[in-house]
Amino acid sequence: MTDFNRKVEEAAERLEKETAELIKYLNDEVVPAARQHSTKALRIASEKLTRLADYMDAHKAGQK
Repeated sequence: MTDFNRKVEEAAERLEKETAELIKYLNDEVVPAARQHSTKALRIASEKLTRLADYMDAHKAGQK
């Protein structure tokens, strides 16, 4: 039974270490990349909305 407890403790320690490494990776790599891509997507959407507004203004001016 002692051998089982030791193996459980080793597994728990390894799991804690792996979890900490995963969290560090997510914080250091994934989150910044997601933020960078989301701001890029917002900038692209902004440009497209500007073009749509220009298009609508041009057609509204032509209808008068």
